[in-house]
Amino acid sequence: MPLSIIEEEDGRIAVSSPYHPHFPARARSLGGVWDRARRVWVFDRADDDRVRSLCREIYGTEAVEDGSGGTIEFPNVERRGRNEFADVATAEPHYYGHRRRLRERMIAAGAESLPDYELLEILLFAANPQGDVKPTAKALLAHFGGFGEVMSADPDTLSEAGLGLAGIAAIKSVREAALRLMRCELQERPIVNSWDKMIDYCNAQVAHSKVEEFHILFLDRKNVLIKHERQQRGTVDHTPVYPREVVKRALDLGASALILVHNHPSGDPTPSKADIAVTKDIKKAAAALGVVLHDHVIIGRNGHTSLRDLGEI
Repeated sequence: MPLSIIEEEDGRIAVSSPYHPHFPARARSLGGVWDRARRVWVFDRADDDRVRSLCREIYGTEAVEDGSGGTIEFPNVERRGRNEFADVATAEPHYYGHRRRLRERMIAAGAESLPDYELLEILLFAANPQGDVKPTAKALLAHFGGFGEVMSADPDTLSEAGLGLAGIAAIKSVREAALRLMRCELQERPIVNSWDKMIDYCNAQVAHSKVEEFHILFLDRKNVLIKHERQQRGTVDHTPVYPREVVKRALDLGASALILVHNHPSGDPTPSKADIAVTKDIKKAAAALGVVLHDHVIIGRNGHTSLRDLGEI
């Protein structure tokens, strides 16, 4: 028969079924695991009733072999011949081979050739070893508004959007890997000679954050990055900054210079009066202890502002 449920000796049940676009996701929700070698779904025997109910709901087919020679009749049957069912049972889902083709295309043409949804697909492959993740990738991009927003979303927000633990871990680990790679470049030469890369790094770090974040880049005497830290995380339009704490941390790290960075979630990088005031307070407190404030950069979604360029430092 085309659809069979077989009780195995190790306390599991194996389900062989024709392909149906809704079955894989529903099977995984019951704890099912796809055995590619045998082309069956494997479940714990304790879930037998739920598995049979799922088969009845999805297929509504004429009978299911139970492994002991008997059958379970299902109503509302569309009668088909054995050979026709066999053809359906062996038909592969439309996405089989898609992962291999996508990986090959990425390697041949470069990752930069992929549209956002395909790059996100590749990130999600690890989170879903067998299923079609293209709909998930497109849904995430539509929900958050873009690739950067997806990568920068916090775990709770990603979970609310329907992503599981494995998917969230994949996205956050890749984002952190990218940031670390960019940070390594800033630790190899003076930041003043890599200003564009520093701005790119700051954009990647905070441009898509939904709340204000205050970050500090601590530099040595040669203006090479010692350490980057987020000092505060605030609200949509404010984050508290304490000059004494900034200078104290610089002394703890042996820093000779600072670059302050914070974002405006509104997207407009124009500094407020409070931004200018706290910058001057930090500059004064740092100078008294021999620490130079090079700049305070404000990051918006569509650009940035340097308080040094504005003549405020």
